[in-house]
Amino acid sequence: MIELNEMSRDALYIWVVDLLAEMFELDKAALTPQSNLYADLDIDSIDAVDLAVKLKQMTGKRLQPEVFKTIRTINDVVDALVGVTEPAV
Repeated sequence: MIELNEMSRDALYIWVVDLLAEMFELDKAALTPQSNLYADLDIDSIDAVDLAVKLKQMTGKRLQPEVFKTIRTINDVVDALVGVTEPAV
């Protein structure tokens, strides 16, 4: 299990890129923080659900549906993961 609290934002970004490349057979060199999951990477809604399930399995943290619906880019995925590690205010 990945300990999100112990990862820097940069390390988390690299981990997300590696995960996306592995899951969807993408070229890591072509991925950027602004890469759109749907338009640029051709990830469909079923793939997005698979990604959410994989993130929960690997981190033990569940992204809330309202947060997941706002994710469009790789950077959004990183932001969402950072958000689940922060204590509720």
